[in-house]
Amino acid sequence: MTARDPASQPPWEGVQDSLQRGGLYVVATPIGNMADFSPRGAWALAHVDRIAAEDTRHTGLLLARHGIQTPMAPYHEHNAQRMLPRLIAELKAGRTLALVSDAGTPGISDPGYRLIAEAVEQGIAVVPVPGASSILAALISAGLPMNRFAFEGFLPRKKGRQTRLGELAQETRTLVIFESPLRAGKTLGDLAHALGPGRRAAICRELTKAFEETVRGTLGELAERYAKSPPKGEIVLVIEGLTRRERRGEAAARTVEPGASEDHATGEGDRQRPGKAKRESRGRRG
Repeated sequence: MTARDPASQPPWEGVQDSLQRGGLYVVATPIGNMADFSPRGAWALAHVDRIAAEDTRHTGLLLARHGIQTPMAPYHEHNAQRMLPRLIAELKAGRTLALVSDAGTPGISDPGYRLIAEAVEQGIAVVPVPGASSILAALISAGLPMNRFAFEGFLPRKKGRQTRLGELAQETRTLVIFESPLRAGKTLGDLAHALGPGRRAAICRELTKAFEETVRGTLGELAERYAKSPPKGEIVLVIEGLTRRERRGEAAARTVEPGASEDHATGEGDRQRPGKAKRESRGRRG
């Protein structure tokens, strides 16, 4: 990656905006493809007094690419308790700050939400600068209903995990879940057990990057596929919500007469037989 020539036209040229002094700009950054960074996002980072960054080295690459020299301060999970009052004090003193995460929109599965919540509590203006989102990108790629969805972040690893899985089994909205590649196989297996192996799902990998891939199938198929061979790169899971047919099947199971067939009681006949997991890959972009 090469830095921009400062003499060339800045990427925010033509952006019509005015800086809200003493405000906190929450700026979305690319989740993989650097071309997804918006001109307004570059404008905001270039004009604030300081940038609170999850990883200053990572954000430094983005700033260098766009010729931005705004100073940064680290703000992450390990120093949030110490840094939060300092950043709030700067904002209350009239300084304008930007908040960025390593990728995507700050505040989602990172400590940025604490700073945002405290700014709101203190009457400080919070200015969203939207952009790339792995949640929305995964929903688009999965091909499952998008009119209603629930974002679950990372599932609990141990305490409360089974309770959460039981709750998700009754969720009618499409589910979006973050997971690490190494735990993907186990999580898919747990989801298949709790929600049913026939529930449609997709695993979206390396979104917006050169080797972007979406694998669609049922939870049972995906769990089997990744049980011994975990996916590579960052992933997002998208899972179909509880369908009306499944709800009718559960109601029938509660009222079925003794001696009725197991298939009728569980409502399995309402769902098509699962086929093989389907994969859609994209080659390296030019």
